[in-house]
Amino acid sequence: MKILVTPTSFSRESTPEAWKTLEQFATDIVLNPYGRPLTEKELIRLLEDVDGYIAGVDDVSAEVIAHAPESLKVISRYGVGYDQVDIKACGQRGIIVTNTPEVNAESVADLAFGLMLSAARRIPSADRQTRQGGWPRMTGVELYNKTLGIIGLGAIGKRVARRAKGFSMRVLAYDPWIDTSFCERYQITISSFEEVIACSDFISLHMPLTSETRHIINSDTINKMKDGVILVNTARGGLIDEQAVYNGLRSGKLGGLGLDVFEAEPPGSSLLFEMDNVVVTPHMASSTKEAQNKMGNLAVQNLIDVLTGKDCPYIVNSQYLK
Repeated sequence: MKILVTPTSFSRESTPEAWKTLEQFATDIVLNPYGRPLTEKELIRLLEDVDGYIAGVDDVSAEVIAHAPESLKVISRYGVGYDQVDIKACGQRGIIVTNTPEVNAESVADLAFGLMLSAARRIPSADRQTRQGGWPRMTGVELYNKTLGIIGLGAIGKRVARRAKGFSMRVLAYDPWIDTSFCERYQITISSFEEVIACSDFISLHMPLTSETRHIINSDTINKMKDGVILVNTARGGLIDEQAVYNGLRSGKLGGLGLDVFEAEPPGSSLLFEMDNVVVTPHMASSTKEAQNKMGNLAVQNLIDVLTGKDCPYIVNSQYLK
C-alpha cells in the first residue's frame, strides 16, 4: 500500500504509536516535502499511484479529485474539519473521506480560553513591551462574572462552556442542534444567534465553515454586539470577515480579538497585526502532545479500516458515495 501523509504535525516524533502502526501496514509512505499545506498542483503530483491519503488542511478540491489516481480509495482527515475537502467530488469517484471527531476537543478548548484571557489582559503586548525595557500600564477586563456567548455547542464548544463555569461566567449558547440535557446540567442558557451576538461580553466561535456560516461575523453582526466585546475564533477563518473585524477594532466596537485561524493560511501580512489588542496563533489549537497522538492514532486506524474493508464509524461523505 502506498500512503501519502501531509499534516505537518504528524511525524514519527510527535505521533510515534500511529507511525509504528502505519509503517507496519504501508509498503511506501510519501511525505509532504514543503512543511505547509499543499496547493492543488503539488497535491495532484504527490497523489500519483497512492492508495490512501492522510490529509492535513490541504486544498482537496474537485480539480484535485478529478486528477486523483484510480488507486485512491480513502482520504483520512487528521482532524475534525473537512471543509477543504470536496466530499461530494470524492463520493462521486468512490473515495471515502473520514475524520477524527472529538479527540482534539480539550486542546482546542484550552487554546480558546488562552486567547480569551490573552486578549482580555493584552498579555502578548505587555510581554513584548516589558522585554523591550518598558513598564507599561495596561488596563484589561475580567472574565469573572461576565457573559460568554458560544456559537456552536459541539464537542469543543461544550468544553469551553465547562471551563467558563470555573470563571463564574454566565454562558449563552447557540447551535442549530443544541444538546438540551447538557445545557440543563451545566446551567447554560439556550439562545438564538441574535441573542448571543447582542448579549455577550465574550464570543467564542465553534462552528464548521459552510456556505451558510461563511462570514457569519460581519459588519452587520458586529454592529449588533455590545461595545468592547472580545471575539475568539479557533474554528475556521472563513467564519469572520477580517476587514469588518478590523474596522470594529479600529472603532472600539470590538475590545479585542483572538485568532488561531485565518481566511488565508498562512495569512502573510494583515491589517489585524497592527492592533495591540489582537492575539494570533498559527492554527495550533490541536497541537498538543495528547491531541496529536489521539488524532494520529484515529486517522491511521480510519485509513486502515477502509483499505482493509472493515467498518469505519467516521465516514463523512457516505451520502455521496456510489
